[in-house]
Amino acid sequence: MSLAPSSTPALSPEDELIARLDPERLPRHIGIIMDGNGRWARKRGRPRIFGHYEGHKTVRQIVELCRDLGIEVLTLYTFSSENWRRPQDEVFGLMQLIERVARMETPELHRNKVRIRAIGRLEELPPSLRTELDKDMELTRQNTGLQLNLAINYGGRAEIIDAVRALVREGVSPETIDEAALNARLTTAGQPDPDLIIRTGGDARLSNFLLWQAAYAEIVVTDALWPEFSKVELLTSILDFQSRTRKFGGVV
Repeated sequence: MSLAPSSTPALSPEDELIARLDPERLPRHIGIIMDGNGRWARKRGRPRIFGHYEGHKTVRQIVELCRDLGIEVLTLYTFSSENWRRPQDEVFGLMQLIERVARMETPELHRNKVRIRAIGRLEELPPSLRTELDKDMELTRQNTGLQLNLAINYGGRAEIIDAVRALVREGVSPETIDEAALNARLTTAGQPDPDLIIRTGGDARLSNFLLWQAAYAEIVVTDALWPEFSKVELLTSILDFQSRTRKFGGVV
């Protein structure tokens, strides 16, 4: 009796997308504007902070995939300098959530060689959160895997102002100031500029995120709210990025 040849197991949607990626053209640095937590919660009749808690699960998945793909830098817009204008209970809940997640997730990130860096005006954060971030950054400082930037109390304009203030304090001659001089005083100094900026939630704007660094970033906007954003969504965004011709002001 002859046996029918076994069929090849079907690939998952995630694996199918990974198989289509060009490993030589992956973005070195991905920045994500994680928008839509509040809207996601409101659709379900829940308080906005519930959406932020659900969004943490998405963060875990996306960090994991970026690490596995070999992405060098992932920057997550965690709390903007404008977010202080939100209701006080939401801001308080966000500060607690960020601190709790940092404490809970850092041991696993450390085991996977992820290096954590918080960027923004950290001195304005609650002391307990600042202490936790300082501890996590020191623990992972020597790691050689994915660089995970958490943009907390971050604003692109404030970052540029702070860099200019540093140049003035250091007495740098105006004639010697160039892009390299300002780059060296940004919170992302030493890192590649973002190649790809992803915004969830459907709004097509940067919202004061990495304004200097994103000068030539490719931008992908998805209607998926952040708690709905999946590994498949990220892979689709990277494929979109790889389909584009990057000219940097020149001609191909």
